[in-house]
Amino acid sequence: MRQDESNEHGQDGGAGSGSDGGTGPVAPDAEARARRSASFLIDEALGFLYPAALRAAADVKVADHLVDGPRSPADLAAATGTHAPNLYRVLRLLATRGVVAEDEQGRFALTEAGQALRSDAPYSARTAVLMLTDRTMWLPGNEMSRCLTEDTSAFDALFGMPFFEHFAQDERTAAVFHVGMAAMSDAENAPIAAAYDFPATGTVVDVGGGHGGLLLEVLRRHRGLDGVLYDQSHVLAGHRLAAEEAVAGRWAVADGDFFADVPPGDVYLIKRILHDWDDERSAVVLANCRRALRPGGRILIVDAVVPPGNAPHQAKALDLMMMASLVGRERTEADFAALCEATGLRLSRVVPTPTVLSVVEAVVA
Repeated sequence: MRQDESNEHGQDGGAGSGSDGGTGPVAPDAEARARRSASFLIDEALGFLYPAALRAAADVKVADHLVDGPRSPADLAAATGTHAPNLYRVLRLLATRGVVAEDEQGRFALTEAGQALRSDAPYSARTAVLMLTDRTMWLPGNEMSRCLTEDTSAFDALFGMPFFEHFAQDERTAAVFHVGMAAMSDAENAPIAAAYDFPATGTVVDVGGGHGGLLLEVLRRHRGLDGVLYDQSHVLAGHRLAAEEAVAGRWAVADGDFFADVPPGDVYLIKRILHDWDDERSAVVLANCRRALRPGGRILIVDAVVPPGNAPHQAKALDLMMMASLVGRERTEADFAALCEATGLRLSRVVPTPTVLSVVEAVVA
């Protein structure tokens, strides 16, 4: 008998006998629970196809062609140069998660939740989606079991070198990463800058600050502050500070390696940096900041703080990306406290923000 010809109880013989693979009879309610568990796990395993569909839609810019209202798959295919039946299948899956909605005429419209998939949307997430689903992020996840058996990043084995070394040699990947990270940060920066009570005066150094989005928001809100954007020269080439008249004359850029040293300052911003690195390397960054910190200054680690318990949190997913692709991890409040203590600092408070990130404030112990 073929597997799909088994009886209604999922067995290949003995109708109603109830079997879980030869271990003996199974009560009907237990068998129903077992079936539900299997169905649930199979659905979970198929979940990777949703971000694949999201990436496909972002890649061909479907959302850009839905600004004026619903359109049929044929219209969208003509506008995007895609295959209409296959485009429909992608959109049908995205509709199950509320990114688009299909109407009775088979046309698709962007939902409120899907608006940020447009290239021209305020706080567009399109490039962030492309970054997070890029093969450099995607492939290591498939090799995650390697991390469990070897306590190492899967990225190195797949690409032949560590994450950031690969980026330094691959301009396309580096561009995807830096543009995507900037987009990922854009929606976070203003709420973070508003959530923390920065001092009235002084110099804020944004360590590894990328294109300067967070520093720009801080300087906009606090006219008495000056800022230094500190990163590698190829990253600084894309910074945004010069285009903002409101901060003119109050900023500078400095290129360097935060594992070697950092410019002097009164406040250090370290946003989404330490989670890339293990405790040893993170301690080097913090120690460099402590050494250059002016009296009475503060070090602000802006990162996710993993909450206790079983509740979902983005940090718990990103933690596995850090494990598979890099050498870092997301940290709990206790982890941050221990890291600060190891570098002569004291965690003075954790300031929540409306984003998934918190501001972990550290001062000299």
